[in-house]
Amino acid sequence: MQAHQYTHTVGSRRYGFRDLKDLMAKATPKRSGDLLAGVAARNAEERAVAQMALAELPLATFLSEALIPYEDDDITRLIIDSHDGAAFAPVSHLTVGDFRNWLLGDDVDSAQLAALAPGITPEMAAAVCKIMRNQDLILVAKKCSVVTRFRNTIGLPGRLATRLQPNHPLDDAAGIAASLLDGLLYGSGDAVIGINPATDNLQQVIKLVTMLDDIISQYQIPTQSCVLTHVTNTIAAIERGAPVDLVFQSIGGTEASNRSFGVSLALLGEARSAALSLQRGTLGDNVMYFETGQGSALSAQAHHGLDQQTCEARAYAVARQFKPLLVNSVVGFIGPEYLFDGKQIIRAGLEDHFCAKLLGLPMGCDVCYTNHAEADQNDMDVLLTLLGVAGCSFVMGIPGSDDIMLNYQTTSFHDALYARRVLGLRPAPEFEAWLQQMQIFSRDDQFRLNATLPPAFQKALLRLP
Repeated sequence: MQAHQYTHTVGSRRYGFRDLKDLMAKATPKRSGDLLAGVAARNAEERAVAQMALAELPLATFLSEALIPYEDDDITRLIIDSHDGAAFAPVSHLTVGDFRNWLLGDDVDSAQLAALAPGITPEMAAAVCKIMRNQDLILVAKKCSVVTRFRNTIGLPGRLATRLQPNHPLDDAAGIAASLLDGLLYGSGDAVIGINPATDNLQQVIKLVTMLDDIISQYQIPTQSCVLTHVTNTIAAIERGAPVDLVFQSIGGTEASNRSFGVSLALLGEARSAALSLQRGTLGDNVMYFETGQGSALSAQAHHGLDQQTCEARAYAVARQFKPLLVNSVVGFIGPEYLFDGKQIIRAGLEDHFCAKLLGLPMGCDVCYTNHAEADQNDMDVLLTLLGVAGCSFVMGIPGSDDIMLNYQTTSFHDALYARRVLGLRPAPEFEAWLQQMQIFSRDDQFRLNATLPPAFQKALLRLP
């Protein structure tokens, strides 16, 4: 796959881009990570010209010109070797700009986009994303329907699930249980009850997994649990008989970035096989949970000169390979070195959601920021609302929006409830029925929270120290 130079003429001025990688980077909306990497456009004029040149590029170019050489990167090999030419055929004649217009057309529906997904490479998705406005990203993502199942159904139209995240800085069982109860009483937890362990060792992982399994079993909650430890810990826990539902792992868009996470495609395949062997899903066998984030490859010096949004889209090829139940971008978690302010975080969140959905992934988002970024909770309100409009599969729920263990700001149980109410969205259907059965939600069409503590939880609350 030979690299080519690209040029574009505006009036009497001729602009040059040394290769497709450079053109993609220069066309990317401004963000601090690309400036840090030295790949960003020098100014708004160069960025606009790059976007014009990119719009004229045939989509098929991405099948003949790899951004990272085939022989140097296993994700490039995965992307090329797994490409579905028949699925790509309906748009194979289009330029990137034509593809944008095609996606926005009223004649293109969810079924067509689902059929197209195996034919779209991450680089194609990243390219068209770079020439789209925020409203374009929202409109197309909303048309994409990606449904997955384990013990409930995630991603149905008109639904917004939540990850209940009862983190505790000491992994204290009573503290975790109190946060878990708090979240359930707000209707959170249908995507997953997922804990970031403070102590990332095998014994503690098994203890937390067992605790969550006991609670889910006792109250017959139609959801799944996950302890967000390294994949090797989860495999070891499965080998020791732990009741593991989902396997979690952070992933990146290059082989080198995944190596920095201590994972490979082969290891992820081993983990999926181990989880499938337990046969714990009642409705489906989507057993993987992945987190991604713009800037992870750059922070590991593993970006190969790519812009961070394109690297992020390539991570979705890894996720797609393993048929996950859940994927989410931790969009503002890495910090202002990569996404400087609220505007950049909002744009990146919409980009990540759009690209993943277009590629056929059940995409959620950790709507978040660090305290040293030029962002605040009002920015997160904007992104949360826009993602809800765009058909985001799930968001986070954590007490008070403040993760006291990881020290960043995300969305609260109340935030998720707000999004559901203002946008007319509902929990996963099986979880919704359970909320009504447990008298947490009213049984009318308003899905109001009941004012009193449900009887089933009264004794449990009294048992907390």
